Formats: sequence, C-alpha cells, structure tokens
Amino acid sequence: MPFIEQITIKNYKLLQNVTLSDLQPINVVLGPNGTGKSTLFDVFGFLADCLQSNVKKALESRGRFLEVRSRNADGPISFTIKYREADYLNRLNSTPITYHISIDEKNGKPYVSHEYLQWRRGKQYGSPYRFLDIKNGEGIVITGDSPEEGDERQAIRMDSPDILAIKSLGQLAEHPRVASLRRFIEGWFLSYFIPDKARQIPESGAAEHLSGTGDNLANVVQYLSEEHPNTFEEILTRVADRIPGLETIKSERTVDGRLVLQFKDGPFKDPFLARNVSDGTLKMFAYLILLYDPTPPPLLCVEEPENGLHPKLLNILAEEFRAHARGGIGEKGTQVFVSSHSPYFIDALKSEELWIMNRNDKGYASIIRADKIKRIPEFMSEGASLGSLWYEGYFGRGNG
Repeated sequence: MPFIEQITIKNYKLLQNVTLSDLQPINVVLGPNGTGKSTLFDVFGFLADCLQSNVKKALESRGRFLEVRSRNADGPISFTIKYREADYLNRLNSTPITYHISIDEKNGKPYVSHEYLQWRRGKQYGSPYRFLDIKNGEGIVITGDSPEEGDERQAIRMDSPDILAIKSLGQLAEHPRVASLRRFIEGWFLSYFIPDKARQIPESGAAEHLSGTGDNLANVVQYLSEEHPNTFEEILTRVADRIPGLETIKSERTVDGRLVLQFKDGPFKDPFLARNVSDGTLKMFAYLILLYDPTPPPLLCVEEPENGLHPKLLNILAEEFRAHARGGIGEKGTQVFVSSHSPYFIDALKSEELWIMNRNDKGYASIIRADKIKRIPEFMSEGASLGSLWYEGYFGRGNG
C-alpha cells in the first residue's frame, strides 16, 4: 500500500500553511480544542470527496470556497503530497512521487487551477520532472508504467474544470501511476465511530467493511463470521483478552429480516443485546474489526478513540494501531492518523509519532513533531513518558 512521507496544506480553513514531514506509520495529533485537529483529518476526507464526485460538491458540503479558504488569505487552496507506492517496510525500494493540486474560484465557480504528478528516476541529482501537468484544464501527460523525462508528452484538455485529472486519467490502463494514486485516495477511510449508531438494528445482509460511524457493525460481524471465520475468531480472542468475562459475539437475524448483535458474558447463560453493552466494549470490538479487516484501507484516520475506553486499554489500543500500521511479514501496513486527548494513549507513543497542534499569533494552525521540541528527546532517553511531559507543560500551548 502507498505510504505518505510528507503533506503540505495551504489555505484550507485553519491550515493556512502547514507541513507534516517524515511521517511515520502511526501519527497521533495532540492539541487543545479549536487548533485544527479535525480540520487536518478533513483534508483527507475533502480530497477523497473531490475524487469521488468533484471539487464543487466537495466544497459545497463544507460551506463553499470562501468558507473553506483560510480567512484573510489570498490565492488558491492547495495540497502537496509526497508519497511512495510501497508500504512503510518496503518504501525505500519505491520511487518517491509528488502529487499537487490547487483549487481556485472564478466568477463564483471553483475549479482546479493546477494539478501535477512528478518524480525523479534513475538520477540522484537534478530536478524532478512532471509526467502529469495540467493548468486551468489544459496540459500534458506521459503514458506508461515508468514515464521517463524524454518520453513523448500527450496534450490533454479537461472537459469539466472541477473534475480532477487523476479521476479521469486514472480510469485508463495506459496511466498506471495515475491509476495507482486514484485507488489510493479512493481507499482512504475516516472513522468517527458512534456507539449508539452501532447499537442500531440494520437490515440483514453481509457488509465487507465497517462504515465511518459503525452503523453496520452487525453486518460486518455476519460477513466475517461467514467468510473469514479464522480472522473473526482471532478478533474475538483479542476482545476477550481485553474485556474480562466476554465470551462470544454474534449477529442474529430477527423475524423481520434485520440483524441484532448479541454478546455472551461468561457467567450468564443467555446473551444480551448491543444496547446493553458499554460504549467501551463496542468501541474496542469495532476498532479490532477495523484493524483486522482482511482487505484494510490504505490510510486510516481515527478521531479520539479513547472516548469511553478504560485507561488501561488505551496503551493496548495504541500498540494495536502501531502493529497494524507497520505491517509485517506477508502483511501490508496501513498508515494511521489518530487524534487524541488522552495521556494514557500518548504514553504508548514514541516522540516521532506524536504531533503537537497549536494556533499562532495570526490565528492559524501550527504543528510540530514532539521530537523536534526542545529537550523532549533528552527527557525520553532518560525514561520519561510523553503523557507525563504533556501534563508537566513541556509541549507549550499544545498542553491545552
């Protein structure tokens, strides 16, 4: 799966000009309310929406261009992503690629003002070259699996100014690098798990993947138990290890063709319904289903997973996220982004996995990795934990 090494965001709400470099398999964002954590995650959702529909619709669902562009800012909204097509463990065997998109507005209508893909092949030095480069709907593309700088460039013209070029060209076999990026972005998954949604009784029928809110949890349980029983058994084993007394979980069809989740507690003969299960139990179960998905998403964003979970489970959950993100022998890792307010979750991290968000004097968001903050590496080398350093005020304004 592709791996993002760096992302630069300009003029997107509070994110007027921020860059996250040297990203890790797991990246956790910490900061006071209102510093842009949710906005950072929405960048991934916005780009996915632009690809799945178009720029206009993605902006309208967020309040249109002038509401999305950073206040008092000029120029386009832009995103620049440096990534590799291989996962974290194999990334150095893959050529880095940069994708850039700028979105502007003219006569009240948003449009893609610039979009390009570039890389540098076969040379250690020299400028990267663009194998896709479109400005205001017109530009060039180089076809083939490994487009070279000297290859023939084909002129292209976009029919709709608010459609991404990678959406159109990514459907064609002669543009495999573009198609790879399209599939990557289409697979990004944002989890805003809501326990009450998971307690709903959905229509009967299997579902391969958990939805963003978890409202199809019972359907995914049905799918895993039927199609991937070994994986489902492993999930149950891990849940039982973390939730004392929990024995089994299964989906049962009702007489009207819907599904209910039933939880069996060891000491009791009869199972009980999801509506009687704690938020923490549902969340831990749902996150493990997400992490053990037989075909996981290439990128995963999770907002505040600690809510409703016992503090002792947070260190374990952080380790589960890290193991999933790094992958292993025969397993491809999924890059993970998490927002958190919990020192117990933060305690499980390495300093290079933690990002501190804040707001500068102009009101815009700023972000810095914890290991770049003065004295943090020294404290960590002496055995300090990030959660303790956070409480003791070593993250500056990010301690809110």
